[in-house]
Amino acid sequence: MTWKDVIHFATKGNPTPDKTVLKTAAEWQELLTPEQYQITRLKGTERAFSGEHCSTYETGKYTCTCCDTQLFDSSIQFNSGSGWPSFTEPIKENAIKYIKDASHGMIRVEVLCNTCDAHLGHVFPDGPEPSGLRFCVNSISIQLKNEK
Repeated sequence: MTWKDVIHFATKGNPTPDKTVLKTAAEWQELLTPEQYQITRLKGTERAFSGEHCSTYETGKYTCTCCDTQLFDSSIQFNSGSGWPSFTEPIKENAIKYIKDASHGMIRVEVLCNTCDAHLGHVFPDGPEPSGLRFCVNSISIQLKNEK
């Protein structure tokens, strides 16, 4: 995956997810903590360097906090120095949804879980090779499932 692919998805349409999970706001509020709801459903952002996965580099798969869909493999996590967990690519192409974000006076690409539309963070074209991407994700949006 490259920045060109990200821009294509953000402007021309996203890959079809394997499944979709739809819930009402009330159902999400019942399932999630207030902080999880604020970040994943209302597109909030946790403070830099405050999330539990900023310095976690254990082996496993990161799944969506809301629907448990696998999103990222720990083997492609890296320390970006940004204050949020960073990954070079999703676990598979259709795991992530890309949305052009023109908020806060800048143009960025928001990343969501493609299964349930949970806000994860943003992707930037300043990551390491081979993809050159940095998926900058809120720790509270993901859970690490350790491999046994």
